[in-house]
Amino acid sequence: MAKEEIIIAGFGGQGVLSMGKILAYSGVMQDMEVSWMPSYGPEMRGGTANVTVILSDKPVSSPISHEYDTAIILNQQSLDKFEPLVKRGGVLIDDPPGRARHPVRKDSAVYAIEATAEAARMGNMRVFNTMILGGYLKVRPQVLVENVMKGLAKSLPERLHKLLPANEEAIRHGMEIIRKVE
Repeated sequence: MAKEEIIIAGFGGQGVLSMGKILAYSGVMQDMEVSWMPSYGPEMRGGTANVTVILSDKPVSSPISHEYDTAIILNQQSLDKFEPLVKRGGVLIDDPPGRARHPVRKDSAVYAIEATAEAARMGNMRVFNTMILGGYLKVRPQVLVENVMKGLAKSLPERLHKLLPANEEAIRHGMEIIRKVE
């Protein structure tokens, strides 16, 4: 592994920043050099939010990225803004209900994960973001699932640790349901 620059973007309240924090903690657990840089509007819930995570085997010189190896996109505004910034040969992952149009990139791998529908079917919308994270881990296994679980435990308040088994199930389910868009 050299360096992976990831953008996760969507609406506040979708767990965008949490996904980034979990990935960052996971990288730390694997002795990687890590950067976590959140960005959100004044209305965190419902406003736009994104986070840049860099995982590297060398020191990260800057947390700012202008192109990304992977973009995890959860709404139309984020697709419009970040799709052009995916590196040639990179990966774009999206949850189809969050957008009005399909990604148009032909020089990147595009994956869809129906996390909104699956989380609703499971009766637990709180696992939406970890399901997305599971899809990412299937496509780009930069960190180990067991380290993601440790990162999740570190990022969740202790009063919510009872949700860890449901989140682990969601991660594994996300790994099963992600599909490549041809």
